[in-house]
Order: sequence, then C-alpha cells, then structure tokens
Amino acid sequence: MVSRVDRGPLADWFWTIDRFFLAAFILLMGIGFMLSFAASPAVAERLGLNSFHFVERHALFLVPSIIVMVGLSLFSPRQIRRTAIILLVLALGMMVLALFFGIEVKGARRWVNFGSLSIQPSEFMKPAFVVVCAWLFAEHARQPEIPGNLFAIILFGIVGALLVAQPDIGQTILTSAVWGGMFFMAGMPWLWIVLLGGLGVGGVATAYYMLPHVAGRIDRFWTGEGDTFQVDTARDAIINGNWFGLGPGEGIYKRIIPDSHTDFIFSVAAEEFGILFCIVLVSIFAFIVLRGLGHAFRERNDFNRFAVAGLVLQLGVQSMINISVNLELIPAKGMTLPLISYGGSSMVAVAVTAGFILALTRHRPEKRAQERSLFRVTSAVPAE
Repeated sequence: MVSRVDRGPLADWFWTIDRFFLAAFILLMGIGFMLSFAASPAVAERLGLNSFHFVERHALFLVPSIIVMVGLSLFSPRQIRRTAIILLVLALGMMVLALFFGIEVKGARRWVNFGSLSIQPSEFMKPAFVVVCAWLFAEHARQPEIPGNLFAIILFGIVGALLVAQPDIGQTILTSAVWGGMFFMAGMPWLWIVLLGGLGVGGVATAYYMLPHVAGRIDRFWTGEGDTFQVDTARDAIINGNWFGLGPGEGIYKRIIPDSHTDFIFSVAAEEFGILFCIVLVSIFAFIVLRGLGHAFRERNDFNRFAVAGLVLQLGVQSMINISVNLELIPAKGMTLPLISYGGSSMVAVAVTAGFILALTRHRPEKRAQERSLFRVTSAVPAE
C-alpha cells in the first residue's frame, strides 16, 4: 500500500491522480477484454484463424495501452501540450501518406502499414487535435490579440479536409462535434454558431449527394431497403438478450454478425449479459463525461478546462455514436466503442486520451498553495 507520507514519484502519482477516472478506464479495459472472448471467436473461425486469434491480439494491445495511459498521466500540462503538438504533426503527416500509399479497404484509405503493423493515423490525431485546439483557444482567451481562434479554425479545416479525403465521414462528424463544443466553451459568437451550423448541414448534404456509400447508408436507414443484414442482426441480438442475457458463450446472433468484435460488440454484450449490463456500461461512459465536465467547470486554467472538456466529450460522443448504431437510432457507421471494441490503433489512441485526461485532472497541491499564498499577499496590499 502506498503511504501518504511517502514522497516518492509513485506515491506522488498515486495520491494526486483522479483514482475514480483511473478505475473507470481500467474497468472499461477489463470489460473489453472479457467481451473479446464472447465476440471474437466466431469471427476468427469464419476467417479460418485460430479461435482466440483476436483475443490474444486484444490482450497484446492492452499492455502498451496501459503503459501509455499511466506514462502520460505522469506528465505536466506543459508536457501534455508539447506531446500533443508532436503527435498531431506525426498523425497529420501519416494521414497524408495514407491517401497515397495506404491500404484501401472498402474504398477508403485510412491505414498505413509498417511491416506487419497497421496503424490508423486518424485515431491518434483525435486526442492530439483536441489538446492543441484547447491550447489555441486558451491563448486567445488569455491574450485576445493572439489569433488563437483563427489558427484553431484553420487547423480544423486541415483535419476535416484530410478526413473527408479518406473518406471517413463518421470521424469528420465526431471531430466537428467535439471541436464545436470546445469553440462554444471558448466563447464562440452567435454569428459563428449560425455560420458553422449552416456549414455542417451543408457538409452532410454534400456528402449525401457526392459520396454513394454515405447516401446508401442513409437511404437504408430511412427506408429499411437494401443490405441491412448486420444492423438488423445486431438489433435481434439485443432483443434476444432481454434484461439478463443468455449467459456467457450462449449468444446465437453474435455468430453471424460480421463485425461483432468491433463495431457491434455492444450487441454481443446485450445478447449474452443482458440490457442491465449494457446500462451499467453506458453509465461508466456517462460517469467519465460528467466527472470530466465537473473538473472542467472547477478548473481555473483555460487550457486545462478546454482540453479536459474536449477529451471527455470525444469519448462520450464516440461511444454514443457506436451505441446508437447498434440500437438503429442512426445510420450505420464504422466506429469503435472506446476501450471495448477490438482494434489496436483505437485502443492505444483511447489510452492516449485517457492519459491526457488523467494528467490534466491531477491534483497539484504545490501549485494551489502558491496561488493561495499569492492571493493572500495581493489581498494584504492596501489600495492606494
């Protein structure tokens, strides 16, 4: 047990970290690993692989994810900002490479191969983009003569253009929603709200008329006609699980859902463990979002406030999109459930997000003591 009187690095980390956040992230990782046993063997067998191929790889990705999360949680806000800038530059460069040299899957180029390792750069771009934009918004709030908001708009345009070029409309919508929420927190004028809202509606309309796969998914969602096998089967799996589920390993529909281990793992959880288990899972994500927003509300530093709010919003919106697709509330979109779905890039990237959140929400009593001391000194000076 780590003692409060211990002043070592481990003790400092343990007593300053938000242990509720840490517990929530580790719990999600554990649930994801458990659900990989339920969801992935049937997929592996259909592909002619070892039944536990995806389970073993999921476990393999857990190790670097935990190391990354804990390692980043040791950083100071300044180190987090610098890390995010470096990561964003690397991710954007790899996204450009993916457009020319990446693997094409279902008409999209989102992956870059390094030997046997495949990386999806846009996953790592997301947390870095949030932190860098938070810094730009904070700098503008601190010194209005610094065009931080303008630079954030330009950066958003670059990121959006690269995502659309892949194309990845789902990630574009997610990034736009999170960026818009941060801009709103930073004091976006109403004129900008109306303008950007109109651009968002126009962008969706343009995607519908210019990208056949987007139009197809929206049409299938509205009419129910066409290839809706996967979403219909996912819905049937949720219904089949009822409140308490069929039990571990007893799922039926999970065996025929093509992406049961990634995009539709929520349906597998519902079929085998029940709707009540899914409510608990949703509650964990809601807890992370609400606790993060609470931290942001109490935070005095603009950078920390914008960054924490943006990072938890990113996790919340992404999980909401994934779950809504499983429930047939929105058109189908290939987006993972954070820390639950199988996927190396997604898992490590969400661990980066978690590490950023843990670092930016750490209690720093030395800094607060200095602020209180400065406040007392300032208050003691008599007014002229």
